[in-house]
Amino acid sequence: MFAVIRTGGKQYRVTQDMILKVEKLEAEAGSTVTFTDVLAVGNEAGVTLGAPVVAGAAVTAFVVAQDRLEKVIIFKKRRRQNSRRKNGHRQCVTVLRVSDIKAA
Repeated sequence: MFAVIRTGGKQYRVTQDMILKVEKLEAEAGSTVTFTDVLAVGNEAGVTLGAPVVAGAAVTAFVVAQDRLEKVIIFKKRRRQNSRRKNGHRQCVTVLRVSDIKAA
């Protein structure tokens, strides 16, 4: 069974026991999070699409950790102007383990 959820402005296809990194959520490590923005649910029998969400469907996930991704280097240079700038950024993410998918 799989589901397509929406969180942080992105869509993710999730299955049971899947490890997933999403945009930072306000949740402690060790707690559970429930997503009700389920766009599609599928199994062997077929796929149920929502308009825009599937009514009554929910995905429950366990928060493994609050983490940060690898550093992305932003380097800007204006040639022949003796102008350059180097910057770095590490995006904050929440690491989840999908524990349950409930279809309507």
